[in-house]
Amino acid sequence: MPTLDPEELENSVRIKVGFDGNILVTNIKNDMRYREFCAEIRDICKFNDEQPFTVKWLDEEGDPCTISSQIELNEAIRLYEVNKDSELNIHVFPNVPARPGLPCAGEDRNMYRRGARRWRKLYKVNGHFYQAKRFSRKAACAFCSDRIWGLGRQGFKCINCRVTVHKRCHKLYKKLCGTIEEPSDQQPLAQNGEKGASGLSKTSSNGDSKNLRVQKTLPVEYGQEESKVEAMEESAKVEPSPGGSDSGQLTLDHFQLLRVIGRGSYAKVLQVEHKKTKRIYAMKVIKKELVNDDEDIDWVQTEKHVFEAATNYPFLVGLHSCFQTASRLFFVIEFVNGGDLMFHMQRQRRLPEEHARFYAAEICLALNFLHERGIVYRDLKLDNVLLDSEGHIKLTDYGMCKEGLKPGDTTGTFCGTPNYIAPEILRGEEYDFSVDWWALGVLMYEMLAGRSPFDAVGNADNPDQNTEDYLFQIILEKPIRIPRSLSVKAASLLKGFLNKAPAERLGCHPQTGFSDIQSHPFFRAIDWELLEQKQIIPPYKPHIKHERDLEHFDPAFTNEPVRLTPDDPRSISEIDQSEFDGFEYVNPLLMSMEDCV
Repeated sequence: MPTLDPEELENSVRIKVGFDGNILVTNIKNDMRYREFCAEIRDICKFNDEQPFTVKWLDEEGDPCTISSQIELNEAIRLYEVNKDSELNIHVFPNVPARPGLPCAGEDRNMYRRGARRWRKLYKVNGHFYQAKRFSRKAACAFCSDRIWGLGRQGFKCINCRVTVHKRCHKLYKKLCGTIEEPSDQQPLAQNGEKGASGLSKTSSNGDSKNLRVQKTLPVEYGQEESKVEAMEESAKVEPSPGGSDSGQLTLDHFQLLRVIGRGSYAKVLQVEHKKTKRIYAMKVIKKELVNDDEDIDWVQTEKHVFEAATNYPFLVGLHSCFQTASRLFFVIEFVNGGDLMFHMQRQRRLPEEHARFYAAEICLALNFLHERGIVYRDLKLDNVLLDSEGHIKLTDYGMCKEGLKPGDTTGTFCGTPNYIAPEILRGEEYDFSVDWWALGVLMYEMLAGRSPFDAVGNADNPDQNTEDYLFQIILEKPIRIPRSLSVKAASLLKGFLNKAPAERLGCHPQTGFSDIQSHPFFRAIDWELLEQKQIIPPYKPHIKHERDLEHFDPAFTNEPVRLTPDDPRSISEIDQSEFDGFEYVNPLLMSMEDCV
């Protein structure tokens, strides 16, 4: 597609093209001919001239309509302009249906739900295919030479020539994709006493050679795991990362691996002991090869940032340190040994209102702490609410968090645990912190009633009623029945949190949201200041024999052998190590405490 001038951009149509797991954002002229449109689609999807394809756009009702003629293209553009839409949503299929009216091969209704698939979003400008990225402090913009740094994904990186630019600069950068720059051209400025990118070694810290190259850059080494048999043993020896212990940087050698205490699709969680201080921690171990997708890498970086923000807040699991090897990422976090609420609910079935009130109030404080810092939690559930040795709660697992939301900002990612997903997410609407208060309503219902408000799903004789889609339909449409056994105050609170309209939900008023929760009759007995200072005695104290006690953890995990599988050199060679630049971190407060030991 030729470069659009600023005047043409102003009168252009912004389109989002979904194809093969990617969403590509670009602009077309609002008077584009159908033949030019087809050529643009072929270019975007890399189709040859003989490849048949079908183009569908989503109308204002979210229904897919085919674009197969000039008239249909004109109508799509007309409605885009009439409705003042932010973009024209298009999906491309590399085939045509057997006859008009039938779906294309690979087409299903779920793909049109906002964010339901893990789309990789690209922006096509001046031949570049830019992807939003999170960069290290040393990354520089190829246009203005300033650092690309800040919260969230601050800039763009071309997936082909790997040039990096600010979001604000990407339309101004006129060099075409694949153009070789002269070494002296556009050298970044040194800032804050650091060297400019021209002073770095072969690759800059985000893995990009300053002279634009299409070939793969060399990986940056941060320490290598030995490939010897010792890697199978309990202590899994690892060579120290550059800097070593003298620089305060930690490695796996600083810890003794004790037991496996959890496992997920991405990570294994271990109980470990710091060899020097003998303190017990949990260690989350993530294989880099499992997070090589850009969305997954962004998830890891977000989780690290939220861990840092959560550190030292009484009701959130905090971070001790982060480090990495060539194959793995390591989060060293607080070890909370009282078990999670799911574990205790399975034993007690349901909780007295006094217990539920205490846990819910501490959860409210934890959520409000995150919200005040622009973080939506998005994964509140019984499994993620831990009890410490005294019986206070701590939220954990920040992998679903979204950070950087300012007042009035929204996000639209479709994510969460199915039973806890708020209606506005299912409707494909933009949302904010409201989804966390809905999830708290579901969790409180489970604590008070001993079952989910949507427990009919999964237990029905009709297999069609045991599906995720049916569950979502229930969440969206079915009124929630409050058990008669609950007090009037508890029933009122649940109705407030489980309001399907986020604007009317308890806790969601822009000015008085959290104070509305604090002043609710159900929480009238709570002294919130004393609660935040952990001066209120919990209703239940877990029985814990010693600091290594794993009585409250699932034996299915704790009986696993403690070992890290040997590395596959071929897998490591395919990892772009620059994606994990700057991952290392040590909590200065915790480390100063340990230095005293």
